[in-house]
Amino acid sequence: MIELKLDSFRPEYKGQMELYLRWLAKYEQEPDEAPPLGIILCADKKHEQIELLELDKSGIHVAEYLTVLPPREVLQAKLHQSIQQARQRLEQQNGG
Repeated sequence: MIELKLDSFRPEYKGQMELYLRWLAKYEQEPDEAPPLGIILCADKKHEQIELLELDKSGIHVAEYLTVLPPREVLQAKLHQSIQQARQRLEQQNGG
């Protein structure tokens, strides 16, 4: 789940994202799939930031702090890389 907010990160965004992730886990997740991940992209007038939320994990993590939004291709490449890293972590956690 990816959500774009046009202001700075606020704590209520975490609860909102958890609601979306729980819905996805309940209604969209296939039996062999890992739990859904949430990415919150926040951009106010002075800076941008990316927050990553894993369902049922404590805390929310800043994956990367950006002062300038990169070109679309760079953001897509970073997202792809993050997905690959998350899959590798899940495989390691599940003994695969």
